[in-house]
Amino acid sequence: MDKVDEDDVVNPWEVATSSATGVDYDKLIKRFGSTKIDDALLQRIEKVTGKPVHHLLRRGKFFSQRDMHIILDLYEQKKPFYLYTGRGPSSDSMHMGHLIPFIFTKWLQDTFDVPLVIQLTDDEKYLWKDLTLEQANHMAFENAKDIIACGFDIEKTFIFSDLDFISNSPAFYRNMCRVQKLVTYNQVKGIFGFGDSDCIGKISFPAIQASPSFSSSFPEIFNGRSDIPCLIPCAIDQDPYFRMTRDVAPRMNCLKPALIHSTFFPALQGAQTKMSASDPTSSIFVTDSDKQIKDKINKYAFSGGGATVEEHKEKGGNCDVDVSFQYLTFFMEDDDRLEEIRKTYTSGELLTGFLKKELVEILQKLVGEHRQRRASLTDDVVKQFMTPRKLKFDYPPPTPPSEKKKKKKQKNSKAV
Repeated sequence: MDKVDEDDVVNPWEVATSSATGVDYDKLIKRFGSTKIDDALLQRIEKVTGKPVHHLLRRGKFFSQRDMHIILDLYEQKKPFYLYTGRGPSSDSMHMGHLIPFIFTKWLQDTFDVPLVIQLTDDEKYLWKDLTLEQANHMAFENAKDIIACGFDIEKTFIFSDLDFISNSPAFYRNMCRVQKLVTYNQVKGIFGFGDSDCIGKISFPAIQASPSFSSSFPEIFNGRSDIPCLIPCAIDQDPYFRMTRDVAPRMNCLKPALIHSTFFPALQGAQTKMSASDPTSSIFVTDSDKQIKDKINKYAFSGGGATVEEHKEKGGNCDVDVSFQYLTFFMEDDDRLEEIRKTYTSGELLTGFLKKELVEILQKLVGEHRQRRASLTDDVVKQFMTPRKLKFDYPPPTPPSEKKKKKKQKNSKAV
């Protein structure tokens, strides 16, 4: 189980801290053994792509990585890679925190022009929560609509539910078996904290989340190739799965997936926990009406301002703990305007009510546009996204082993 320090708990099922400013991400990087995203990497991304980096990268919302430089090397060499991310469907509608990785993943897909696979782990939610298989599967289909409404390209994107896809995919299942054979119960217990009373489904589940990291799991997309590298954008609490994956990959003769990690999107009540899909007051959902958004922000968003107007004007507001300001850092694209708000709120000039009003307007626009796109989606379009198929990218078939040996011999004889 990953405990960052005495007070921070970060694992795929729980994120909690006693600090009002949230999890200590520098300690988390140290604990997980990942690498901080620095200015040099941001500059390299801009140089390689010829585009400004996304504001979520610029502001450190995506803050940690593994092997991102390898992905940029490939892009410079015009070699292929693909994106993989996912979602555990635990409610009929996603909240704004769930959208963050998808908003960023869409930018990655648009910027690098690469295929994307999105795993919906309805099997995981069935194993961990009090849900029937049918309920979990239904939530996966509904969440697929929320994801598609972010604007993903149907020619570049494959979305799949584990419950529907795995039984029809021998290649995916074989990779699951390979991972399962290479990870011991002791290892999985150490990584995920499983106990003696956990069902065996939980213990074997990490192999399912690992398998999309390998291009050989998707022969329809990659033409049977097992050598296409993978980049996984995800929240940092999912990293234990992929540390395990990176450990077994070389023993499977597979490439280690690269990762880029996001921070947590705080609950309305403050940064001590991440949002919960099961607590409607902790979150802004993508299905919330304009009135619900306004009411939730005004009623529940934790304020870093003074208790009275006089106190606020005298002492100023604390942007580090103010949830409305923190939300603006995720969703307001204008750096200059954000800095102006930070200065005037910190000085006490800008009152909490005006800060919340600014956020409400941005969220109402964002959620309203998403709601419209979602409403226009038909079940047929969702099913097209979820059908295993070739995407718009072409891959030469893998070289047969006999050909590889022949080439190796020819190379050796030339060297002699």
